[in-house]
Amino acid sequence: MEAINLIPTADVCRFHEVDDNFISLLNEAGLILFEEINKTTFIPGDELGKLERMIRLNRELEINVAGIEAINYLLDRIDIMQEEIRVLKNRVSAY
Repeated sequence: MEAINLIPTADVCRFHEVDDNFISLLNEAGLILFEEINKTTFIPGDELGKLERMIRLNRELEINVAGIEAINYLLDRIDIMQEEIRVLKNRVSAY
C-alpha cells in the first residue's frame, strides 16, 4: 500500500472529534483495518468512507460497536444479494 493513501488515525480522531478508543474497537471487531508504520497507526484511504459511516452511526444514532458490526454484516449481505439479482436479471433477459 502506498504511503500517500494512508491517513494517521490521530488526524482522523482529531478531525471527527472521536475518541481513539472507538476506532481501536472498530479495528478489534475487524470492521476497519489499520496499517502500523514506526509505531504510528494509519487508516488506508479506501477505508475512510466506511469509517466515517460508522462514526455517524455511533454519533447520530448512538449505536455501539456490536450494533455497527451487525449493520455492516447486513449491508454486506444486501450488496451480495443485489449482485446476484443483477446476474439473474441478465440471464433472464438473454432468453
